[in-house]
Amino acid sequence: MRSDGSIDQAEGLRRLLVGNQTQVVTVVAGQGGMGRTSTTINLAAALMRSGKDVLVLDENHAPDNLLDSLGLVAHYDLLDVAQGGCRSHDAVLESYGFGVLSAARAMHALAVSRASAGRDGGGASFAGPGLEWEEWQRMETALTEICSGVDVMLVDGAMLAGQAAAVSSSLASGASLLVVVEGTPSGITDSYALIKRLALENARSQFGILVNKAVSEKSAMMVFENMAKVARRNLSVRLEYLGYVPLDDRVSCATQMCKPVLEAFPVSSSAKAYLELAQGLLRMPARQDEAESGVATIIQSLMSQASQPLRGISKEVAHVVN
Repeated sequence: MRSDGSIDQAEGLRRLLVGNQTQVVTVVAGQGGMGRTSTTINLAAALMRSGKDVLVLDENHAPDNLLDSLGLVAHYDLLDVAQGGCRSHDAVLESYGFGVLSAARAMHALAVSRASAGRDGGGASFAGPGLEWEEWQRMETALTEICSGVDVMLVDGAMLAGQAAAVSSSLASGASLLVVVEGTPSGITDSYALIKRLALENARSQFGILVNKAVSEKSAMMVFENMAKVARRNLSVRLEYLGYVPLDDRVSCATQMCKPVLEAFPVSSSAKAYLELAQGLLRMPARQDEAESGVATIIQSLMSQASQPLRGISKEVAHVVN
């Protein structure tokens, strides 16, 4: 592969991790406070309990991000690896049996690189505040090494400040999507807006739905069925119900202890719900591109910054919350 910067950024990505059957799941939410990070942590712990080798990619800069929630301090991250400051596995932390990789700074650098390339007429110039070509190549190699042998990679998808229902570029293609929905009017509305954006702008047609902080299974199903009906009618997308997590104070108590609820309160109703969610997630049917290349497709999508402002969601949202 040529390294003179004239090649398309995605060209090298298409060969990356071909045949790697790692299941990639990006966890997203339409707004903050719905429990996206908590879900990612507890799902990772549940998948580990199911015998899976799990890696979590933390894309968030914000306080109370995934590393903070686990009481972890990252001395190195994915950008350090790309810049040659450490070896790939030096950047991976261990927590409760699963790996954690901080990728927030790397995501920002990739976005800057792509934006710079766009201003230069669409070429793959890596000069400037983003990534140099050699750094991008090191990142490719590092991700290949880190993901070797991983069964499931969970991505705690970042929300971009100041943009309603805007999420990181890792959602562009290739990963299964788990949408964390809170059954409040604003939670449902913002979740539907996120689904619509990804359906229209990124051609997503399949979404897993987790109803979080539900007062009962009946109420969770009602939220899901209303969303699925409107999405099917207006977007022609498939929503798949993966379960619900009951409203349980022990989840927040475990968070304060910097532990998954499965570790702090293993017999709690929420712990049991996450174990069931893990099994449902493993049964989720993969899209064709996911089945063919696994991790490769999500790494490709890191170069496609999904940061356009959300277009109007029209009056159909009103039908979701009623």
